[in-house]
Amino acid sequence: MAATSSRNARVGTALAVGSMGCVQVGLAVSVDLANTLGATGVVWLRLMFAALILLVVARPWRARFTRRSLLTCVLLGVASAGMTIFFMAAVMRIPLGTASALEFLGPLGVAVARGRGRGRLWALVAAVGVLALTEPWKGTVDGLGIVFALAAAVCWGGYILLTQRAGDTVTGLQALAISFPTAALVSSFTITPELFPLLTWPMLAAGFGLALLLPVVPFSLEFLALRRLDAATFGTLMSLEPAIALLVGFVALGQVPQPLAVVGLVLVIVAGIGASRSGGREPVEPGDRS
Repeated sequence: MAATSSRNARVGTALAVGSMGCVQVGLAVSVDLANTLGATGVVWLRLMFAALILLVVARPWRARFTRRSLLTCVLLGVASAGMTIFFMAAVMRIPLGTASALEFLGPLGVAVARGRGRGRLWALVAAVGVLALTEPWKGTVDGLGIVFALAAAVCWGGYILLTQRAGDTVTGLQALAISFPTAALVSSFTITPELFPLLTWPMLAAGFGLALLLPVVPFSLEFLALRRLDAATFGTLMSLEPAIALLVGFVALGQVPQPLAVVGLVLVIVAGIGASRSGGREPVEPGDRS
């Protein structure tokens, strides 16, 4: 039993780290494309291709959904759309590392809420880190960008909980084949007719590639990781993502962080690590919950 749990923790960790790498590289590439299509246009294009890919690969019509599991998958799609749209809007206004650290408050909140006793004090460390990242006393950071990042954080927290629940009730990746079309449908309400003349063949090819890099591959890896890790541990592992985002933002986008922002990011990461409660979880066979 202990050996199985340890193996699940190692595999789940590898899946989660791989997911984070794909996400940040995909976001850096998306920023350039968003200068032409707009933030919502890029999100919609990625999600539409992702939905088509998952429908072909997973064929959800072959799965057996209960009413409750189907509702979970639909809600997961709504959370995924919100997380993707809000975060893309945020990185168009504030540095990638700052946006990622603020969005990380979502999984950190999950870890803290599920922690006990002194573990919840890490929320204070994270709060200090956020103040250092945003420096509200200066008023130099785009306020709307911060709001977008925090909205993405709320959606990410919900996404973690819903992904784990969906993974425990639906076989394979069929849950994503429901959630991605739902997310694509939700994102369709954010675009305007002016987008369509911009969709040249090169743009469509770029959108297809981005759909694989973000969100198909990372979301699939996270889905599989959350079947091997509990939500608190997964949230803690996500503490690495702001650091990866800072590095990718520096290398790919030329975003040089200020010293205080680096301090704030470190505090958020430390808070995430400190909020960890446990490691692997025993896998739950789909259908064990209804």
